[in-house]
Amino acid sequence: MVDVLLTHSYHLFYDRKQVRKMQPYPPLGTLYAAALLRQHGISVAVFDTMLNDPEQGFAAALAQYRPQLVAIYEDNFNFLSKMCLARMREVAFQIIRAATAAGIPVVVNGSDSSDNIHEYLQRGCECVLLGEAEHTLLEVAQALLGAYWPNWDRIPGIAFLRPPDGHIVRTAPRPLLRDLDSLPLPARDLVDLEPYRKAWKAAHGFFSLNLVASRGCPYRCNWCAKPIYGNAFHIRSAESVAGEMKLLKEQCGAEHLWFADDIFALKQSWAGELAASVERLDAAVPFKMQSRVDLMTRPTVTALRRAGCAEVWMGAESGSQRILDAMDKDTRVEQIAAARDHLLHHGIRACYFLQFGYPGETWKDIQKTVELVRRTRPDDIGVSVSYPLPGTKFYEQVVEELGTKTNWSDSDDLAVMFRGAYTDEFYHALHDVLHAEVEMWSRAEDASTPLAEVQRLWDRVYALEKTCRNQTRTTAHSGLMASAAQFAD
Repeated sequence: MVDVLLTHSYHLFYDRKQVRKMQPYPPLGTLYAAALLRQHGISVAVFDTMLNDPEQGFAAALAQYRPQLVAIYEDNFNFLSKMCLARMREVAFQIIRAATAAGIPVVVNGSDSSDNIHEYLQRGCECVLLGEAEHTLLEVAQALLGAYWPNWDRIPGIAFLRPPDGHIVRTAPRPLLRDLDSLPLPARDLVDLEPYRKAWKAAHGFFSLNLVASRGCPYRCNWCAKPIYGNAFHIRSAESVAGEMKLLKEQCGAEHLWFADDIFALKQSWAGELAASVERLDAAVPFKMQSRVDLMTRPTVTALRRAGCAEVWMGAESGSQRILDAMDKDTRVEQIAAARDHLLHHGIRACYFLQFGYPGETWKDIQKTVELVRRTRPDDIGVSVSYPLPGTKFYEQVVEELGTKTNWSDSDDLAVMFRGAYTDEFYHALHDVLHAEVEMWSRAEDASTPLAEVQRLWDRVYALEKTCRNQTRTTAHSGLMASAAQFAD
């Protein structure tokens, strides 16, 4: 028997795109919460749904651990959790049903539950933990495990239904944690790392693990949802991060690392401190991370290379300055090329996140993005379409156009859920051809897509550009004022 059974709702095998990629990582956010509970004398166990079937596995975990409380604590460092995928919500509701049927109270934390408080509470949750919630979960667990039913009003950072009318009550916000070094390291011993190791070795020939150096992002791209940390940014000491790198290398056998931060190396000085700490501790492990193009200056990239950086994913988004400006991206197209050059000079793979379908985007804008990709030749790309999530300026702009489908089912969905310039078929074709072209030149020695096939895919895109235009007026960003006539250019 344990006091608290923690779990989360992302299952790799419900996501076709991630099955193809086969890059599973343990639920870091869940393990941080488990570590804090354990530090305060609360016995815990983790049911990890990443590689385990949640339908059968969770029932078995309930029987094995017989917990007094179940906490669905999403891995808020996993971008797939932030996407609020519909399949994840279904898994969460399934877990709630199973636990409540066994008479076990359930609490939940994550981006989706923060956006859909009433729906989760109506399903039977005792409360929704809002924002950064390790210490909130600790207080809730201490209250629920006590002799008397808790007074929810006294716990900051939660939402609950007040009887008898079922009115939603939100308590005072909990301040964000500023001293991240005060948290214990994630309780990785509570999950079985062997299935992760085997999956990585079979698919890629090496074993990768995840960690974070910071929380949050201070930038204000208007499509980026931030229900957990808002616009705050807090960072661990470089010494602490290098120490964890060394631990993962020597105790867990990690041969590669993924920094799951929203934004990495925000300050050039911190990057230098990390490089020095890694060198002093002999902690270097090849790692990948994500950042912004304007942060990849030559001094920062030099420091990152010293620390072991092998790959950087950057939010390039578009090759059209008018679209970047409409997104409130606060970057310039020329900075994308400069960042690519700096990374290339130091032998670091440069990879782009690209986003199509933003309101007001025209065929000419799309062509500028294609030209950017061809001119700068990134090592890899991730292609998506604009995805409206609650709490963003972008969502408010298109919310009246949303139908019954408001979330993607999985990360390969790519449905345009508002009145876009083109139908889904066009964007899927654009996704396929750009990936094929980048693969053709970046993996020339073993590329599986020949030039003739890439040309065939482009012919399809050109044909669909004419047949898949939405004939009715499409959503226009204020200041871009796009209409169907513009797409005939």
